[in-house]
Amino acid sequence: MEAFSARALPGIPEIGAGEDLGAILADALAEAQPMPGAIVAVAHTVVSKAEGAVVDLAGVEPSARARALAEEQDKDPRLMQVVLDQSTEILRAERGVLIARTRHGFVCANAGVDVSNAGGRDRAVVLPHDADASARALRKRLGSPAPAVVVTDSFGRAWRHGQLDIAIGLAGLVPLDDWRGRTDAEGTELQDTWLAVADAIAAAADLARAKDSREPAVLIEGLERFVTEEDGPGAQALLRPEAEDLFR
Repeated sequence: MEAFSARALPGIPEIGAGEDLGAILADALAEAQPMPGAIVAVAHTVVSKAEGAVVDLAGVEPSARARALAEEQDKDPRLMQVVLDQSTEILRAERGVLIARTRHGFVCANAGVDVSNAGGRDRAVVLPHDADASARALRKRLGSPAPAVVVTDSFGRAWRHGQLDIAIGLAGLVPLDDWRGRTDAEGTELQDTWLAVADAIAAAADLARAKDSREPAVLIEGLERFVTEEDGPGAQALLRPEAEDLFR
């Protein structure tokens, strides 16, 4: 197993709606001079901002359900309305947190709606409409040979404290490394080992930046064995079908 590195790309400005994020990332990569087979992990916040996926809470009219949830959870009813708008199902509401299933199929707190680093007060950043499509579009702008692109977001985890970044959008990266049917170092056949490569890379990338550093993009090198010429199936390949959800 060879070593890999992760370093934040400097010089990326505050991103606004309609800005050419692909060109900005391409310039930053040109300065970094990545090796072939590199990966760029990009925080979804800047992708969402560039795509205009930001909601002005001043213009949100909460529904009766949003007001009821806000009262129960001690939250802003306008924000609860945005969460409802981004959800297909509210799975649980307790202790100030709504566990929701998003229209993308993600199960996460508050449907991924975030008010941190939103670019101003009374604003909320929502997830990209199609993060896999966002990753593919960015990859096309990043030169040749094109690095893989991972769009990331912070998710909590059942039974464990803390959050870590996972992949919500992918292009040019193997999402899963399937070891089922192969053998371990002692020759034992592996039954369930299925490595979440894209999520591991997203989590590693988050260690190369701080939440207050304004460094939304990270360059990862040394994992070229997982980079593919084609864009691949995207992050949707990581989602477990509802029929396999043992928590429902």
